[in-house]
Amino acid sequence: MLDFSRFETLTFDCYGTLINWEDGILRCLRHILKAHDKEADDATMLRLYGDFEAGAEQAEYRCYREVLDSVVRQFGEQFGFVPSDQEARSLAESLKDWKPWPDTVEALRVLGSRFRLAIISNVDDDLFAATRPQLEVDFDQVITAQQAQAYKPSGKIFQLALRRLGVPPDRVLHVAQSLYHDVISAQSLGLATVWVNRPSARHGVGAVKAVAARPDLQVASLGELAAACAQP
Repeated sequence: MLDFSRFETLTFDCYGTLINWEDGILRCLRHILKAHDKEADDATMLRLYGDFEAGAEQAEYRCYREVLDSVVRQFGEQFGFVPSDQEARSLAESLKDWKPWPDTVEALRVLGSRFRLAIISNVDDDLFAATRPQLEVDFDQVITAQQAQAYKPSGKIFQLALRRLGVPPDRVLHVAQSLYHDVISAQSLGLATVWVNRPSARHGVGAVKAVAARPDLQVASLGELAAACAQP
């Protein structure tokens, strides 16, 4: 178990960790595939999404709306159809409707009573702004890929976060669902990490590229983390 007393700030990935992005992703992609008489099981769609998104984010920086547009178009290539422009935009446009996990808001309130809270998210500023009211807490900092002009797992976004927070890495605990985007990169910069292994059709992986990593702590929910932090 981690010694939580050593941390001043908790930083969070948002989509996947705080927000049930898989539900939003799958609902949108199912609708698009159905419109073209195509289908795939949830695990396959999540695997393809993770691979397509990672590839798009490794290229020269472009906004997250364009990344998601690219993901939809790659689904079309994979399944043999050409998405309309509206369909290509629909994944990003659906993001505002993606909902928090049931434990997110209360856990953030509990954790916010003890720690500074911050967001480190692979997203555009305006897209997170549409999500922020659903989280119902105040964040000390919000750092996005748009601000860093780079996507996790690039260290640039974490370095920007550390500068903004003004605290040494060993005083920061990063909390995330993605081993690929978050855990490996955060640890390389000296941050301790918590892997929130949320339920998924791809158990232990989710809608991201599969990698091996060793987080400092693994929990099944944010509520479990909040309970652990409350232990004397």
